[in-house]
Amino acid sequence: MKTALVTGGSRGIGAEICRQLADSGYFVYVNYCNSSESAQQVAKETGGKAICFDVSDNKSVKKAVNSIFAESGCLDLLVNNAGISEIDLFHCVSEERADQILNINLKGVLNCSRAVLPMMISKKSGCIINISSIWGQCGASCEVDYSASKAGVIGFTKALASEVGPSGIRVNCVSPGFIMTEMNKDFSVTDLDEILSEIPLCRFGQPNDIANAVSFLASEKASFITGQVIAVNGGMLI
Repeated sequence: MKTALVTGGSRGIGAEICRQLADSGYFVYVNYCNSSESAQQVAKETGGKAICFDVSDNKSVKKAVNSIFAESGCLDLLVNNAGISEIDLFHCVSEERADQILNINLKGVLNCSRAVLPMMISKKSGCIINISSIWGQCGASCEVDYSASKAGVIGFTKALASEVGPSGIRVNCVSPGFIMTEMNKDFSVTDLDEILSEIPLCRFGQPNDIANAVSFLASEKASFITGQVIAVNGGMLI
């Protein structure tokens, strides 16, 4: 059985990715940092295992990845999904919060990828899928730190794909548009109506839309795809 690690797998997009990967035959390690109950529930649903570590803490990441290797012997797929956001004017965001955004959204991706790569390189196979954002492609007012972190994920994806392709490892990125998750719960009805008017397919994205793209990129059907950014945004950015 193939094994996968999904960071931020306890809720929203991450939880749906875990479910779809399990349906595709993966044993899924469901990473969480604070949401233990939700992670345990997802692990129960998928037949996987919840694993607690902070993606922004490199020592924590290495310890967790080593425990996965000890249990399963390998890791076939890493999905870097963990992320946080902050909606505010750039100059009003505290230094502490800005550091959290960059450390989780970007450094967390680097930490987890760096931890799993030696094993993947030794096997000459593996797949890394990073979750960026539409705002990493075009930038968003009042989400400047978030946009910068997600743009960094895109640059990282392309660079790493070039570096590890000769070792048989594929690295791709999924860039969600506006997805109806808990992260967007504070938008008003007026705000949602305005956002919806900018989506040509006339609906908001759902977590399964992102999970579908991840499942495809993880499959053999995508065996000749690497270094790409798959935009899943309903046409909001074309």
